[in-house]
Amino acid sequence: MTDLVKEISSTTYPGRGIIIGKSEDGTKAVIGYFIMGRSTNSRNRVFVKEGRDLKTQAFDPSLLSDPSLIIYAPVRTLEGSTVVTNGDQTDTVRDFILEGKSFEDALRTRTFEPDPPNFTPRISGILDFADGDFSYKMSILKSNEGREASALRFFFEYAQPVAGEGHFIHTYKCDGNPIPSFEGEPTLVDIKGDIDTFTNNVWNALNEDNKVSLYTRFIDLKTGEFEDRIVNKNV
Repeated sequence: MTDLVKEISSTTYPGRGIIIGKSEDGTKAVIGYFIMGRSTNSRNRVFVKEGRDLKTQAFDPSLLSDPSLIIYAPVRTLEGSTVVTNGDQTDTVRDFILEGKSFEDALRTRTFEPDPPNFTPRISGILDFADGDFSYKMSILKSNEGREASALRFFFEYAQPVAGEGHFIHTYKCDGNPIPSFEGEPTLVDIKGDIDTFTNNVWNALNEDNKVSLYTRFIDLKTGEFEDRIVNKNV
């Protein structure tokens, strides 16, 4: 298992990242989602709550040059499931689930982002709750070695989450130009402390220049109720 703080801080630009796991005491499902940015357009964002969901919003609307890939709902809360992604595929997954279809069915209709030369991967996760526990899945949709005409789709399933453990997936391996995509399976990481400890650990580990916003959620496995936190660099 990898130390989550060390893993996040090991690169100045992991891009956007999803963390899913189980709290140390085994009573809560844990979600973390962060965004970073190098351009003015990417950095000009904040997270805001919308009911039980989360959305991105321009901090300064006058600086918003292209909303297509930066304004979306990262988190959607369904009956018995929670979806978290780094783009508008959140709504694709939600719509398919509501139609009785699967996480995989939804993402097989999507591909990486149309932002050459990076072709940013789409990363996604879903938590399914039943019988006082949960399971989760993660996915990454990426280009085949930077080829625009060739998509790769990977799915990972975690049926029995373990207390104090989770998985971390992010869009980029490290900084660069073009930026290299994440490689391999989601990293097994430790989940430490309560929601405030977890939130502070992740936020402080992110590169100070490039971090933009962080959202965390702890979901009680008995009641289904949740606590959440938002940290925005733009305030």
